[in-house]
Amino acid sequence: MADMVTIKAADLIDSVADALQYISYFHPMDYIRALGDAYQAEQGPAAKDAIAQILTNSRMCAEGHRPICQDTGIVNVFVKWGQDCRLESDQSLQDVVDEGVRRAHLNPENTLRASVLADPAFTRRNTRDNTPCVLHVEMVRGNTVSVDVAAKGGGSENKSKFKMMNPSDSIVDWVVEMLPQMGAGWCPPGMLGIGIGGTAEHCVLLAKQALMEPIDMATLKLRGAQTDIERLRIEIFDKVNALGIGAQGLGGLATILDVKIMDAPCHAAGKPVAMIPNCAATRHAHFTLDGSGPVYLESPKLDEWPDVHWHADALAKRVDLDTLTPADVQGWKQGDRLLLNGKMLTGRDAAHKRIKDMLAKGEQLPVDFNGRVIYYVGPVDPVRDEVVGPAGPTTATRMDGFMDMMLGLGLLASVGKSERGVAATRSIAEHKSAYLMAVGGAAYLVSHAIKASKVVGFADLGMEAIYEFTVEDMPVTVAVDSEGHNVHQLAPLVWKRKIAEEGLLPA
Repeated sequence: MADMVTIKAADLIDSVADALQYISYFHPMDYIRALGDAYQAEQGPAAKDAIAQILTNSRMCAEGHRPICQDTGIVNVFVKWGQDCRLESDQSLQDVVDEGVRRAHLNPENTLRASVLADPAFTRRNTRDNTPCVLHVEMVRGNTVSVDVAAKGGGSENKSKFKMMNPSDSIVDWVVEMLPQMGAGWCPPGMLGIGIGGTAEHCVLLAKQALMEPIDMATLKLRGAQTDIERLRIEIFDKVNALGIGAQGLGGLATILDVKIMDAPCHAAGKPVAMIPNCAATRHAHFTLDGSGPVYLESPKLDEWPDVHWHADALAKRVDLDTLTPADVQGWKQGDRLLLNGKMLTGRDAAHKRIKDMLAKGEQLPVDFNGRVIYYVGPVDPVRDEVVGPAGPTTATRMDGFMDMMLGLGLLASVGKSERGVAATRSIAEHKSAYLMAVGGAAYLVSHAIKASKVVGFADLGMEAIYEFTVEDMPVTVAVDSEGHNVHQLAPLVWKRKIAEEGLLPA
């Protein structure tokens, strides 16, 4: 029998904490290279601008060591534990790994957002340190411990799909049917992880694990498929991009950068299939412990980033939020680029729910929404001399059910990411309001447009409190105008037709 290797708890804790800090501000370089290629090939102006913001934000985060996205994710950890290893600790493996998560998120040099809630069906209490992580452990042969660490944002996780298929059902048809239903809340362009087979829960786990694989679609297409799985990957990749959804759902050529598939044997009576997208804030890293000490990941070189530097569109309209009128809002058209200046309020899920409850009780709200603009955001806490930490938009559809209520309070416009649903779009048109879209995956870039910040309501909600931001040239696109014209419905249709008629996608 081989000698046992001792893995010290402190080494695992330090390695997990370092990996989580690392992935908060360093994209995987395979993603950045693929996104740079997508930027060069993109022909949709709005999508190209969105990709430029994501790439610029990525480099800024790499330089400033601050989170790529304000949603620093729920932590997923996949451990392959060599059977010749022992953990030197009186704590469970879950507790040890959670301590690494805790240290990473409370690091004063780069504080990460606490997004994990306990008691999910009822009180939804924030655990304040992003623990516990979701831990998966597999015992394998060997004398090392292999660890994949990922941070999964809510916007992409919420778009996960699963189906117990009949054996003869088409996986490709199902994926192509699901993509438009997913909207843009998962912040494309990203990756699709697909699991096939196993049982219901194992299939979904396969899809999540597939997202840890490196991006290699360009290489695969160049050499040609050699297996059935590779042929399936290519077919899904081509058919999804032919939908014309594009970056941030704004219409374009790059909706996904790769498709990763893992499979497992399944029961003869069915064919479980799961699909989970990875967003523009793709975050995962790998390290291996051998008992010799902690592992600290090597920083990528800044000159490996594409030479892309986002600048505000010269044709963008500057908007003064402090003097904004309904007539101004009604002058905006879907697709218009705006630069916001002045004071705006913030609020997301918990704040909207509390506002609804207070109105039902006849209680006075802490702020007046009449004539104001609201930004759906839960920012990261500031460090050093920051006014606010990374503060990108959250998925707007989660606030759709509150749209009538908020517009009834005199709200002029809202700002978030991705599309609005049918009912919210109708409400916006009825109230002659507008919905403005900021780029998901550009949180640090957006935070630089925020020049002042103060909490003006519901301070106990932490990152979900109501803030008042003073912004300077904050870039947004009019996604739903006062007539109810919706860019997320119209633009992909245009690009789907252009792709089909003009053969725009590479072979």
